[in-house]
Amino acid sequence: MNIASHPVRQGLSSRTRRDLPSAVGIGLKAAHYENVLDGEELAGHPAWVEVHPQNYFGDGGPPHRWLTAIAEVYPLSFHSVGLSLGSVGGVHAEELDKLAALCERYDPASVSDHLSWSGNAHDRLPDLLPVPYTKEALDHFVREVGRVQDRLKRPILLENPSRYLAYVHDEMAETDFIHELCRRAGCGLLFDVNNVEVSCTNLGLSAEEYVDAINPDIVGEMHLAGHATEMLDDGPMLIDDHGSHVTDMTWALYRRFITRAGLRPTLIEWDTDVPDYPTLMAEADKVTDILHQPVSAHG
Repeated sequence: MNIASHPVRQGLSSRTRRDLPSAVGIGLKAAHYENVLDGEELAGHPAWVEVHPQNYFGDGGPPHRWLTAIAEVYPLSFHSVGLSLGSVGGVHAEELDKLAALCERYDPASVSDHLSWSGNAHDRLPDLLPVPYTKEALDHFVREVGRVQDRLKRPILLENPSRYLAYVHDEMAETDFIHELCRRAGCGLLFDVNNVEVSCTNLGLSAEEYVDAINPDIVGEMHLAGHATEMLDDGPMLIDDHGSHVTDMTWALYRRFITRAGLRPTLIEWDTDVPDYPTLMAEADKVTDILHQPVSAHG
């Protein structure tokens, strides 16, 4: 259906920023634009939607017409994948300018990026690469996060990474690095529970200890996703591909955290082998079932 003729559900008469509710959202894909607006009869609606802002850096066209219609109904979360905060040369200036312009246009409820780097002065890489957990790297991130927050005029969230290796010269644990970064920079954490399972399995760490170490006060949003498993000679390697159902272990870690911490806005993230809308919403319904457990179960 052409968006110009789409009977958009009635939302706010004029867009204002709305906080993300402590309920389940979905990553918005073009294949589901119509479903998100019409999905009540088909499979229900999410409470909010998240987009990769880089997909909307163009000035106009169908993506913006759809997103404008959807933004009248749902709170938006912008989950950036391109700032490359950990690059030695700092945040990519053009990328930050485009993100700032998009935030000005849509005023999303939340903006986030990653605890990673993905390029240098000469190359842009299609990966979110790990950073060393050193005092020097911490100082760098505090400076670059401050630069982004000043430009966007808002605090941001950073997502804990999926890791496949650890640096031999790390000076602190990942959770300690994250807490000190949030304290010094005034940012928050986008807590990806699947990434905890991936990193801890790959590095031989305790996922339960990682989850228990996170201070709920810094968590502004949570992500749940699936991953792939590759069997190597020395055991399994988990690959964060967002291409399948959430695993039993990730569900258990999620329950473990919110039982202690309380409800948080939670996203079902499915970026590869994207399923049909009913399948995606069935996964989201599992979050709703957990969130609707008795309040006493959440401490």
